[in-house]
Amino acid sequence: MLYRGLCTVKVWQDVEDPITHVTKQDEVTLLSDQKCKLSYEKQTSATPTGGPVVISQSIKLFIAPELVIPAGSKIIVTQHGKTTEYTRSGEPAVYMDHQEIVLELFRGYA
Repeated sequence: MLYRGLCTVKVWQDVEDPITHVTKQDEVTLLSDQKCKLSYEKQTSATPTGGPVVISQSIKLFIAPELVIPAGSKIIVTQHGKTTEYTRSGEPAVYMDHQEIVLELFRGYA
């Protein structure tokens, strides 16, 4: 009920062409239109030397606990009319009714 977004999970893996039987790397969709929710947490800290303030942002994806999302996956989330591509970074914290996955903006497959 609290999930306000939808996400698609894609991975880069070997795919065999059914006609030529040549195997090549390609982007494959593992999950699509999964209900989810993004949460943002901003953290600010000043340096002890009086330098500029450092601002960082932590992004968490809340999603069903039974879904398996491999490390390095591209996760495309649409929430509140905005679509953004992320990558999974870190192991999920799995609870009885949801899992939490820390995300980073997607810059390319590793």
